[in-house]
Amino acid sequence: MLFKRRIKPLLGLDISSTAVKLIELGGDRQHPQVISYAAVGLSPDSVTDKQVTDPEAVGQAIRKAIKQSGTRTREVVVAVGGATVISKTIAMPADLSERELEQQIRLEADQYIPYPLDEVGMDFEVLGPSAEEDHAVSILLAACRNETIDNRVAAVHLAGLTCKIVDIESNALENACVLIGEQFKLKNPEQGVAVVDIGATTTTLNIMQGGNIVYTRDQAFGGKQLTEEIMAHYGLSYEEAGKAKRRGGLPDSYGDEVLKPFMQDVISHVERALQFFFSSNSRIEKIGQIVLAGGCASIPGLDQAVEEHLEVATRIADPFAGMKILPRARPRQLKLDAPALMTACGLAMRSFD
Repeated sequence: MLFKRRIKPLLGLDISSTAVKLIELGGDRQHPQVISYAAVGLSPDSVTDKQVTDPEAVGQAIRKAIKQSGTRTREVVVAVGGATVISKTIAMPADLSERELEQQIRLEADQYIPYPLDEVGMDFEVLGPSAEEDHAVSILLAACRNETIDNRVAAVHLAGLTCKIVDIESNALENACVLIGEQFKLKNPEQGVAVVDIGATTTTLNIMQGGNIVYTRDQAFGGKQLTEEIMAHYGLSYEEAGKAKRRGGLPDSYGDEVLKPFMQDVISHVERALQFFFSSNSRIEKIGQIVLAGGCASIPGLDQAVEEHLEVATRIADPFAGMKILPRARPRQLKLDAPALMTACGLAMRSFD
């Protein structure tokens, strides 16, 4: 233990459409602990369709999050996702060296990427032997427009930080799902797990099998819809409605007139997304469990309502359930925000690579 390599922490920084969320983990991959945490709201239109459109405003929010968290770490991991990322699994000869693989992929990349190659950032990972071709390996190729990456990096730099890694949101989610593996114990391992991430403007269905995401689909629906309903129903500004949604203080009629109809909308979107998945998939015949993530997952009673309607065991995601949480990370608030911190947590796990 005397000469054990000290892990240099990286901040997991999730830049969503409504907030920047920051997590710092310590310890190691087997025994992680939460050192610091913060979440700071973004002004409207700072991020649109997963694109940072106002790097200065995002940089200011990151700076506030750093101050709020008390962290001294200055190197971060961010992620790109959704339609901004192009990913494709391709087959390559198994006898190529890593350098030869890189050269061959760059030669063939224009077949898979619908942009000039000098306009994209690109990377690849060897997944293992190909199931379709003999003497070949499966390669995950990922690419993203440079503009998308550069705007995120610019916001990080404006906050006085260094961006060490640009990851993909789905990869970060997989990392976080390793931490909630206890929720995934299925009687039949062939069944899938549906991780439903309900964000502010987008609901993402991720189907996992064997610890890997095998299917992803976005829908334009999220918690912003509930905020707008509160605005219309009670004559509040957008900011006032958002605070009331989080902190309470709305009239008694809120539950029946606004919240219950929104919960029904959530259930309908989850049900339709699963129906679409089954219509386009032949490998997984049944979903054994649903895990709710994102800010809306914390709505009281939503998990029970989803479970009763879809007749599938449903849990709320909490990647920190088995971790030691230091006092600086504000354990009570962290617990409340846990379902919305899956991506940030998965990014922070890159400290242990």
